[in-house]
Amino acid sequence: MSVLAIDIGLKRIGVAYGVRGVAIPQKPILRKNRNQAANDVSKILAQLNAKTLVVGVPLGGSSEDEMKRRITHFVSLLKFDGEIKYIDESMSSVEASELHTNTIKDGRLDSIAAMIILQRYFNKLDSSKI
Repeated sequence: MSVLAIDIGLKRIGVAYGVRGVAIPQKPILRKNRNQAANDVSKILAQLNAKTLVVGVPLGGSSEDEMKRRITHFVSLLKFDGEIKYIDESMSSVEASELHTNTIKDGRLDSIAAMIILQRYFNKLDSSKI
């Protein structure tokens, strides 16, 4: 089962790909505008033949509803007919910065956050099998 995870930001979208429970960060998408970014994500989904898309959503906090609305709107722009799963992304960027100490803002941090979100999804799948 091939899975793609995204961490949607205003400037970049972190991307991670996973197969058989292993999550690997990919090159992030630099976001010029919403339509370009949705098109780029759609292309990656098709190229990797992903069956599931895991999307990070920040839960908790005062802007939770607004962020959910923006993220679900972005996902609605994608050309993808597979399964879509929303996963709590809380603290994934903090965890990513602990794993990746490079201070250059090249987007790697965003894709490591997407990798963490995808690993959370895989862990949730594993725990439901017990």
